[in-house]
Amino acid sequence: MAHDDISPLSLAGWLKADAQAIGFDLAGITTPDPPPHLDVYAAWLQAGQHGEMRYLSTDRARAARADPRLLLPECRSVLVLAANYAPPPAAAHAPAQIAAYARGDDYHASLVPRANALVDRLQNRLGRAVAARVYTDTGPLLERELAQRAGLGWIGRNTCLIHPQLGSMILLVEVLLGLELPADAPFDADRCGTCRRCVQACPTGCILPDRTLDARRCLSYLTIEARGSIPPALRPAVGNWLFGCDVCQQVCPWNLRFARPTSDPTFAPRPGLDPAEPSAFLALAASKLPAWLRGSPLKRAKRAGLARNAAVVAGNLRREEYLPILGQALLADAEPMVRAHAAWALGEFGSEGARQRLERGRRGEADADVLAEIDAALRLR
Repeated sequence: MAHDDISPLSLAGWLKADAQAIGFDLAGITTPDPPPHLDVYAAWLQAGQHGEMRYLSTDRARAARADPRLLLPECRSVLVLAANYAPPPAAAHAPAQIAAYARGDDYHASLVPRANALVDRLQNRLGRAVAARVYTDTGPLLERELAQRAGLGWIGRNTCLIHPQLGSMILLVEVLLGLELPADAPFDADRCGTCRRCVQACPTGCILPDRTLDARRCLSYLTIEARGSIPPALRPAVGNWLFGCDVCQQVCPWNLRFARPTSDPTFAPRPGLDPAEPSAFLALAASKLPAWLRGSPLKRAKRAGLARNAAVVAGNLRREEYLPILGQALLADAEPMVRAHAAWALGEFGSEGARQRLERGRRGEADADVLAEIDAALRLR
C-alpha cells in the first residue's frame, strides 16, 4: 500500500538517518540542476589535462555532467552520501605506499549495494517503487560539485571535497531519485583560507590555481589510470608510491586535526598491502592474480601497471635486495613496458651488479623502446 501522505521533509530525514544506520558517515540532498562550475571543467578538458581518460570527454559524458536528468529522466533529487576511509596512524614506514582507500576491499563492491539497500528501505517506507540510479565515480557526474551543493563540504585547494569534521578522506556516492525532496543548503564557505600546504607538498606540482589538477603529472593518474610509460622526468617523484598518492591529503590541516580513523571493514588493510613490498608486485604472474589482490582496487592498474610501478619504486628505494627481481623482470617479463621500467630502475642503482644485469638484458632484448631505456641506464654510470 502506497503512503503518499508522508511529507518530503520527513522522507528526507528518514533517508539521512537510514544512511547513517547502514554505514554512511554523511548524507545530503541537492537538485539535479546543472553544476555551477561547468566552465572550469570544460576548460580542463580543452587543455587536455585529463590525459588518457578519454571517457571523460565524450559528448555523452559532457552532456550528462551538465544535466544528471540525462542519466535518469525522472530525477527530481540527488542524494549524496559519503563514507570515511581515513586510515589509522601508520605504525611503521612501509617499503611501498598505497593510497589509503585502496588498501582494503574494492569500495564499489561495498558502497553501491549499501546505497541500493537504502533505496530499498525508501521504497518499503513509501510502499511503492521509486525511480533511482546509484553511482560512485562510475558515471558522468561532477561528484564533488553535487556534494558541495548538498552541504557535505567545500572543494579544497587540493581538489578534494573537505568536510570540517572528517577531512577529505571520504568517498562519495550519488543516488539519483525520481522523488521531490527538500534540498540542503550548500556549503558555501571556503575554509582553506591562505593555506597552500597541499600545493607545496605535491611531488610533481600538478595542483592548479583553479582547484583542478593536471592529471598528466598526478601520481594517482600515473600509477593507476595511465597505461603506458611513466615519463622518466617524473619517475623520481613517484618515490615509494606504488598505487595512488595521498600526499596532498596527508599534509592537509583538516585531516591532521579532525579526520578520525574509519571503523568500516571495507577499508581494513589486506595482507600483502599493509605493508606493501615492491618485489611481490614485480613477481606477479600474468595469468592469475594472488588471493590478496582479488577484489582489490589495485586491479584497476592491471598486472603490467602494478609491475611497472613496483619497478619505479624499487629504483627509487635502491635496496640491494631488489636487484635480482629487477634483473629477472628485465630478462623475462612478457611486457616491454615492465622490462623498460626495470631497466630504468637498475640504472638508478649505479652499481656493478646493476650494470651486469643491464648488459645481460641488452644482449637478449629486441624491443627498441626497452633497448633505449637500457642504453640510457648504462650511461648513468
